[in-house]
Amino acid sequence: MEDDDTLGNADVICRALQEIDDRFERDAVWNPAADALDTLAKQLAALPCILYHANDKCSPIANTDKPRICFVATYMKVAFRMLENDGSSEVRGARTGVYNALGKALCHQTAPLDDRLFDDLTTFMIRGMKNSNVRAARLAAGRALVELVKLVERLDDRVMLLTGVVFMKLRTCLTHADHLVRETALVTTGLIGKTSTGHALRESVCSLVFQMGHVNPILKGTAILQLQAICRQHSKSAYSLAHPYLNRISPYLVRRFVSEHNGLVEFCRFISTDVESFLKLTLRYTLPILFADGDTKVLLALAQTLHHDSKLNVLVFEEPARILAHVFMLQGIGQTNKMLQFISHVMEAEIPDHQTFDTWPLITSCMVHLMAELVGSLGDQDPDVADAANEAIVKLSRLADQRDPLPQGRREDSALLKNHMHGIVSILNDTLQDIKGKQSVETKQSIIRGIGRFVELVGKDISPVGPQIMASFQTTLSSPDLANATLSSWHSFLSTLDPPDLCPYVAAASASLISTWWSLSSRDREIAKNCLHLMVVERGAQLGTHLTEIADLSSIPELGDINEHLMNLRVECTQYHRLYTLLERLGSQSLTVASQSAVELRAFLSEHEEDIRLRTTGDFFDPLAGQLVSALYAAASRDSDGTATFYDLVYECIGVIGAIDPDRLELRVEDRRILVLSNFTDESEATTFALHLIQDVLVRAYRSARELKLQNHIGYALQELLQFCKFTPALVKPGPGSGSVPLKVRNRWNSLPGVVIETCAPLLVGPLALCFPRSPSVSYPIYPHQPTYRQWVQVWTTDLINRVSGEYGQQLFGIFSSLVRYKDVGIAHRLLPHLVANVLAYGDENDAELIRTELLTVLEDQVNPDSQSTPDKRLFSAQTVFMLLDHVNMWLRGIRQQIVRQKNERKRTTRGSSGDDFVAEGQLEAVRVESILATIDEGLLAQAAFQCKAYARTLMHVEQIILVQRERNTPPADLQKNYDHLHEIYAHLDQPDGMEGVSTMILSPTLEHQIRQHESTGRWTSAQSCWEVRLQHEPDNLDYHLGLLRCLRNLGHYDSLRTHVRGVLTNHPNWAPQLVEYQLEGEWMVGHWEEVQNLVSGAESRSPLVLMAQVLLAVRSGNNEAIAAALSTSRRTLGTAITASGPTGYRRSYDAVLNLHLLRELEVISRVVRNLPNQPDAGSQSRDRSFDKLLSCLAARFDSTLPSFRIREAILNMRRTAFNLSGARCPEAREVIGKLWLNSAKIARKAGHSQTAYSAILQARQSNAPFSFVENSKLVRARGEPLRALQELENAMRASGLLASQRQDGAVIDLTGPDEEETKLKAKAHVLHARWMADSERYEDSKVHKEFQTATEVWPKWESGQFHLGQFHDECYKLLSPPEKTTRGMRMNLQTVRSFTRAIRYGSKYIYQTLPRVLTIWLDMAEDSERANHDVFAKINVEVSRAIKMAPVYKWYTAFPQIVSRIGLKNDKAYDILATLLQLVIQEFPKQALWPFTAVAKSTAAARSKRARMILSKLKSSQRNNVSKMIASMTKLTEELLSFCRADVREPKVLSMKHSYKNLWKLFKPEDPSPAHDILIPLQESLTANMPPQSASDSAHQPFPVDAPTILLFFDEVEVMNSLAKPKKMSIRGSNGQIYTFLGKKDDLRKDGRLMDFDTILNKLLKSDSEARRRQLHIRTYSVVSLNEECGLIQWVPNTVPVRNILSAHYARRGKQLWSGELRAGFDKVKATSNNREAAEVFVREVLSLYPPVMHEWFAETFPEPTYWLTSRTAYSRTAAVMSMVGYILGLGDRHCENILLDTNCGDVVHVDFDCLFEKGQALETPEIVPFRLTQNMVDGLGVTGVEGVFRITCEVTLRLLRENKDCLMNVLDAFVHDPLVEWEEKRRRMERHNHVQADMRAVSKDALGPIEEKLRGIFKPLKSSPGKQMTVSNHVQSLIQQACDNANLARMYIGWAPHQ
Repeated sequence: MEDDDTLGNADVICRALQEIDDRFERDAVWNPAADALDTLAKQLAALPCILYHANDKCSPIANTDKPRICFVATYMKVAFRMLENDGSSEVRGARTGVYNALGKALCHQTAPLDDRLFDDLTTFMIRGMKNSNVRAARLAAGRALVELVKLVERLDDRVMLLTGVVFMKLRTCLTHADHLVRETALVTTGLIGKTSTGHALRESVCSLVFQMGHVNPILKGTAILQLQAICRQHSKSAYSLAHPYLNRISPYLVRRFVSEHNGLVEFCRFISTDVESFLKLTLRYTLPILFADGDTKVLLALAQTLHHDSKLNVLVFEEPARILAHVFMLQGIGQTNKMLQFISHVMEAEIPDHQTFDTWPLITSCMVHLMAELVGSLGDQDPDVADAANEAIVKLSRLADQRDPLPQGRREDSALLKNHMHGIVSILNDTLQDIKGKQSVETKQSIIRGIGRFVELVGKDISPVGPQIMASFQTTLSSPDLANATLSSWHSFLSTLDPPDLCPYVAAASASLISTWWSLSSRDREIAKNCLHLMVVERGAQLGTHLTEIADLSSIPELGDINEHLMNLRVECTQYHRLYTLLERLGSQSLTVASQSAVELRAFLSEHEEDIRLRTTGDFFDPLAGQLVSALYAAASRDSDGTATFYDLVYECIGVIGAIDPDRLELRVEDRRILVLSNFTDESEATTFALHLIQDVLVRAYRSARELKLQNHIGYALQELLQFCKFTPALVKPGPGSGSVPLKVRNRWNSLPGVVIETCAPLLVGPLALCFPRSPSVSYPIYPHQPTYRQWVQVWTTDLINRVSGEYGQQLFGIFSSLVRYKDVGIAHRLLPHLVANVLAYGDENDAELIRTELLTVLEDQVNPDSQSTPDKRLFSAQTVFMLLDHVNMWLRGIRQQIVRQKNERKRTTRGSSGDDFVAEGQLEAVRVESILATIDEGLLAQAAFQCKAYARTLMHVEQIILVQRERNTPPADLQKNYDHLHEIYAHLDQPDGMEGVSTMILSPTLEHQIRQHESTGRWTSAQSCWEVRLQHEPDNLDYHLGLLRCLRNLGHYDSLRTHVRGVLTNHPNWAPQLVEYQLEGEWMVGHWEEVQNLVSGAESRSPLVLMAQVLLAVRSGNNEAIAAALSTSRRTLGTAITASGPTGYRRSYDAVLNLHLLRELEVISRVVRNLPNQPDAGSQSRDRSFDKLLSCLAARFDSTLPSFRIREAILNMRRTAFNLSGARCPEAREVIGKLWLNSAKIARKAGHSQTAYSAILQARQSNAPFSFVENSKLVRARGEPLRALQELENAMRASGLLASQRQDGAVIDLTGPDEEETKLKAKAHVLHARWMADSERYEDSKVHKEFQTATEVWPKWESGQFHLGQFHDECYKLLSPPEKTTRGMRMNLQTVRSFTRAIRYGSKYIYQTLPRVLTIWLDMAEDSERANHDVFAKINVEVSRAIKMAPVYKWYTAFPQIVSRIGLKNDKAYDILATLLQLVIQEFPKQALWPFTAVAKSTAAARSKRARMILSKLKSSQRNNVSKMIASMTKLTEELLSFCRADVREPKVLSMKHSYKNLWKLFKPEDPSPAHDILIPLQESLTANMPPQSASDSAHQPFPVDAPTILLFFDEVEVMNSLAKPKKMSIRGSNGQIYTFLGKKDDLRKDGRLMDFDTILNKLLKSDSEARRRQLHIRTYSVVSLNEECGLIQWVPNTVPVRNILSAHYARRGKQLWSGELRAGFDKVKATSNNREAAEVFVREVLSLYPPVMHEWFAETFPEPTYWLTSRTAYSRTAAVMSMVGYILGLGDRHCENILLDTNCGDVVHVDFDCLFEKGQALETPEIVPFRLTQNMVDGLGVTGVEGVFRITCEVTLRLLRENKDCLMNVLDAFVHDPLVEWEEKRRRMERHNHVQADMRAVSKDALGPIEEKLRGIFKPLKSSPGKQMTVSNHVQSLIQQACDNANLARMYIGWAPHQ
């Protein structure tokens, strides 16, 4: 063969083979000598190795990636040439070599064989095994045959078919007359078994077993030896090897039980069992064959061996279903009837008097199992067997027609399958899961294929068992051996279903197919692709919303066309709808669906991280972020098998979204607890409880049970509960009987979730029968006698089940007796609370005492230092006791509420006496339970809770002890012990404000007190000093050293930390394990990586810092695999804290989230920076874009984190470390490090850590960070040296050339040099300099103005620069005298408007300051006729018009109330612009804007109404946003709502809207799809525009919720309330299905509405402030809609109760009435006292003593669970404080107990009725002289610390924020001036009558709004007429609290205000 360098390897091999082929095609063998033939054979054997891999090791696996080359065809040609003279001695000698060469060729063969060549090969080899007289040649032929089988398994998809052909021909050798041939065949068979799997292994084993009974000992021995060799090769025991094939082996052996008994004996010996056991084990395989054979002799022998009896009927009942299935599958004519007769004869032989036996009852008794057997056979690989099974089903159906005919005629062939399909599927599923014994792969394949055929036979009626079939397919798909059968049947199932029935399965099906795609063979992938094609292409258009549930296909190239079609179908699906779908699928019960969703979610979050991040910043907290975190936490808390990989995905997703500030999230988890108040005597309530147990307890336990017996017990309990709920098989079984189910029961069943129905449906069909042993008696207390928590709970629960009372209670709980006693502690844990409540309330007194004893025993064990219980038992038992006490307290609350409802109902009606009976009984039960709980010592509960680290519970009990001590007038010194305990408790709670409050109560604080307080409140420098003092006295105390190191770490003093650790370890080297974390962090911060490596290697624990160090070391190595492995290990370990914290544990596990956040950033930084060197050189656009994108992402992640120095400094430290590791390769990284040091300096300065900030600035300078002088100057100013800060800033700016003295005023600033980042820094420096210049009051205004102007020139499109320039102009304007304001001031106004309108265009940070001020300046000038004629006004009009055109419309909407209030503007030019603006806003946002605007069109002021109607008329021609139809609908709705509110109803009653207000009702008829259905429900959140985050694009922002609910319909019932104005209460159903309630009032509600606008703006300010956001400060708002000046709607606030009602109920319980003669007498005495001090004393003595505070009792009763108690009380304290400050600023009065509501769900304070605003209360006959309500009960609700701590600090934060945003808030109130209240109009008219001159509305408004502005400036006046005093925020708050609490002031309040309550 000539050389050709152009040929590839494959070409060379093919050419060589072709030349050999040509050579032997032409000529015979040249030298037929034996030696020559032998040499030729050896060379042929070596040739494939030479051609393929030269000297490398030969391996068939190594050859699989070679080109498809066929050696065998050529070698067969050579072989025939070599063996042409078959009889010669030379050829006989060469035969061995020929077969060896052929074996080598097969070993290297990489192309599949065609059928002819395969047949030639097998024939050639079999002939060689038979014909040769040389054993070596026979064995060589056998080895070649082995290689052929291996080739088939390696390359051919038809393994079973081809190996079947091989063994069919091999069987001729195994039965050959020549024993030598047989021996060779046995060895060959053994070799095949050793090297093969699957079908070939089965055939080998069976063939060898069949030879074990041979009479020839050599052949028998050879067979056994080969079987033993196979066992060793596959590492299996003999039994394990043979077990999968017993279905073939046992019939062969047992058929010969009589004739060849030796074979059975030998096999039993081989598998190490006895004959009898083997026969019993294999009856299911042998009996069907034996009965079909009718072999009485063998059957008798079998019966005699097994039962020692000759009765054959016993064998029939062993396996009736299998016997009958085989009988019906017999194919011969009359064979089935013949065998049925045989069975009849067998049965008749044992019947007395030889009566006739009918086989039909036998058939019907096992019909379900019989059908299951036949369905399994439908999938047999042998087509004849499958056809026989199909024919058997037909036979059965016809036999049923004969024996059990239907009235309507002959049944379908598939009718029996349909009738029994639930049972069939259940049996087949059990078989597939090996529940009834391990099954072979072939059996399972047959069953799965049978299910597919079963689906085809049943057709569309298969849907009721779809969930079970889907569950089976999802399980079996993961097995490679079952994948093909599963996919084929799955396709049949999917294609059979109608689209509506297919919808529920597309998520699970697609997720399963995608998740297993890469493990499927090419053949299986094609079937999987067909399944997806069916769902997407063929049925996709009919799937509707379920289309979004299909898994993502984009990751698989082969599915590109299907994915494209899917994307086209999803074209209207937004990315956020996609996210919602992913989150929903993440919570799927199917782990496969959830896991695939997690994979897709990870990709989605990575791709859209920037968009997600935007939703966690800004002034609007998108609920999407909370839903995302909630879904991930719920997924991380999932409890099921195989979740490790799923957890990893979830942890990674959490890392991608990062450590979002928990105060920006709204995390909600549904509370599924349930109370039973009727002692299980009410059937409806008992049924609800049963449904709760089914849905929330048992189904999950049933689906996750791993043990069959446990699953059976749970299944039994489910069946009993289903029966209790009256659920019957007719609910799921199609047929005539299904209509017999009552509608109520059917609706109850249909209301269950799909997963519950899926689980319970099969249990309705086949009842389970279990044997329950009697529960043993127990002695109390049980706890000491049970070694584990599990046993204690099980024994106690079982005993209480026997003590329960109530008709239905005994029935329900009795179901669980055995399950709880022997099996499941989780279910016992769920039942125990209900049992305890039942026995305590309704049980025997002795039983109740036993429960009390048990509870006390557990609690006492917690505080017993000598307890013998294990820590786990103590902890879990105590937690259970606390859970029981919480449940009982919840039950008490429910009983009390029910009693109140019954009493109220009794008052309304006099019919019947059952209400009185119930109330008496309920009161008795409540008193009984309360008395039992009262005997449990609060101190014991507090101690036990503290031991369990249940700190909220400890706090609750300790406060109760303090309250009791205070009631007993315990001396303050004696209270100190409990105050000290409170201090210790707060140190463990995340309540720094509470710690501040408790600290004020400690009379003599120790160092320990001070350390607790400093650390809790974040004052780490002070804490450091305290630890240092402690160490001076006890230098060998490890805890003190750890405390100091903790301070150094939190302060960022890593150098000091390293030094201290080294010093400590020098003296105490044995402390190294405790100090390793601090040592690690210190070393990596300074880059000592060798030391880090040593520490990590020696670390015993795997703490978070050790894991982080491992990742950093991997990043340093640059090895991608090492990095991935370290990240995976760290995530899995760090995420366990998230899983342990539960679905609601985000705040508790925030540190774990932070660690995942850091891991994600390490990964991203490492990846990006490592890839940068592979990109173009520094400065190129692609490289810069890549790095800038990274920095932008990191900045957004940083902004969304908790604004705590500890948290954010940890992030910055890790980023510096990550960039440092890459700095040598990346110059950009070195630049970033300096900026990160500046960030550290900034956050340290804001946290008050000045030394840490200074150190960071020095580091930044070392890193050459640009503009570090700015941060240094800010630090100097923060230290209290403003002038020095200004001087340093100026010097630094001069040194940088920013304040070059030689620059002339008109000099042009060069903007071409620096990059964008540097330009921004320059502009910021100029603004800062200008602001400090203005604050110093040492510079002329012109110089300050010039500096502001410079900033805007440097960076013209910077919102902050324009804002500050405009603000400077505005402040200068306000300082002008009135004459100057009309001259110079107008030019200043122009500059202000110009700057502010630019700021509006460039951003939204200051929108609430700039936009209202622009409107005020512009429109005030328009109303001044003199100034309106000035040319400046014309220029302002131009600026405003330009801003209207260029700024996004939603920004103007933020001031819409102010804009609308000016609709009466008289200046025509300004009005034209205003009208254009109104039209623009309404046209863009008609759904929101028309609610306030149509009210103006209905105004009683004719001019305002006329203009509004004109604007609406112009808009009717617009087609944008369907505005014309919206106007028509809103106008009609407003008219009808006005009629509704105006309707005069004098008595409280219930009206029908359909009859009394039919026009309003008709607008929203359910069947009428009119445009009115697009009208939004006027909710506050739906009508409030939200601003985009600073980093977001203005143009793409969506300011309103996209899913805001619209009005669907009005409910018919209208309730007229029993108050003076008789408002009408109506309910609306929204498009989201929720119900919203409103009050229609005939009153001017504009004041309430504008106050809600004010509160809405304030809420945005509270959210934007880090201190307020951390405390979750807010005002509860509700919707107020003014329909005109006379009528309006107020949203009903649900779940609230007036304070008066609360106090009334609690005082009534003490036998006190809120109003009494004694109270009146007390107030009379106060009134008679003129001296304030004496009046206060009388007030305390005569009034307050009558009504001790009780508000704390309401919190304890309403929120009995301690965590909720603390959370709700904190919410109460904070919302009360916020509203107190807001009420004080606005002059809000009339805060009596009816106008303050409390939310019963969360404790929030909600204020209503804002009529008494603007200090109106001070003008009443009895003036209100307190700024807000802070009476004794309001203080009592704050806790034992009273106003100190939470309340005071919240007041200070709120007042500070109000004062800082004075201008913004005053601008909001501007609408009051231009749309004055009715009462202001009346006041103006009175002024005109009194002064006889025309009064200006501005004078009236100034009188009302002036005091507000003074308060916002910090001026405190006790009364409106008092002299004012400027105060700091803290002093201001102190004065207000003192004024509000002063008994002298309260004594002078009106008695109806209830100052005593």
